[in-house]
Amino acid sequence: MVRSKFLQSLRLIVFIIFFCAFSQLYYSRNYNFTEDFELILGEVSNLPATWVGTNSVDKNIPILILAGHADSQGLAGAGTPGEAVDKFGLSPMHPEISDELFWNLKLQESIVKLGKKKGLNIRSYDPATRNIDDPNDPRTNWSVGRKFAKSGGYAIEIHFDAYGKYGVGSGLIPPFSESPNKIDESIAEIFGRFPVLYRGGLGAPRREIRILEIGKLEGLLEKNLRNLKTRQKTIQLISNEVVQAFINGTT
Repeated sequence: MVRSKFLQSLRLIVFIIFFCAFSQLYYSRNYNFTEDFELILGEVSNLPATWVGTNSVDKNIPILILAGHADSQGLAGAGTPGEAVDKFGLSPMHPEISDELFWNLKLQESIVKLGKKKGLNIRSYDPATRNIDDPNDPRTNWSVGRKFAKSGGYAIEIHFDAYGKYGVGSGLIPPFSESPNKIDESIAEIFGRFPVLYRGGLGAPRREIRILEIGKLEGLLEKNLRNLKTRQKTIQLISNEVVQAFINGTT
């Protein structure tokens, strides 16, 4: 009996070793990079959404880019770990934050950098403190974004959606009590759109902060992000689309 248990344990260990090795190879092998944005993006939200952004926007409108979950690590709203970590057992991109936040921060930086080059009045905010229990704390994304929006700016929070059946796909969630504008429409034409009252009305849109779900953190999108040979190209490709949507919505 002791020998039988030993063999069962040995088989399990060998299986785990091979599974982890296969998973690492699956996410790190040299993929040929494709510039097919729709293919990389994956599923787009197909939830019923009838809103259309028609309000004009000043071309010099201040734009604030927020990284979703930047202030809620270790809390219930830390963001998705992604398919690679949660399903295939790969190591997180950073041991202290969710993979979603890791990519949110990378994309936030890239969008702002490119936006400035294109002449946009764009900036970012990072609370730096990763665990803020009170959502109304003045340091949170929500508090800073709400203040920015009330002063006439355009605040948007970047997210990646959950993988598999837990997520919906890419798309924009517009503000709760403000009519969508032409930037909202421009982004929605590229990424898709969520209903205004998605999940009963989320905290950010209730504070006039848009939410942009880039796509599910899975499949080709996540593989291209994790692969060192395609990572920067993928981030740049997404950033180009976001920045171009801003430009299209203000001209």
